Amino acid sequence: MAHITFTQQLARFLPVPELQTAAATLRAALDEAFADNPRLGAYVLDDQGHLRENVVIFIDGRRSRDRVLLDDPLLPESRIYILQALSGG
Repeated sequence: MAHITFTQQLARFLPVPELQTAAATLRAALDEAFADNPRLGAYVLDDQGHLRENVVIFIDGRRSRDRVLLDDPLLPESRIYILQALSGG
């Protein structure tokens, strides 16, 4: 099963469990993750279901391709990291 990890920046605001999923796409994995935790979903996705500008997702070491469709394919052994992008100095 694919493994989803939320970075600790999000943990300042709410619980961020590590999850396992059998989903075939990133969108399906996110839908599954947020079904039990819609508040977490609101930090990652905007009101149209698109990836927020301050969030980046990496799948198997590569940045996700599309911030709108989130249709990147997942493999059973995929590692998904969801990060809140930081700025400032």
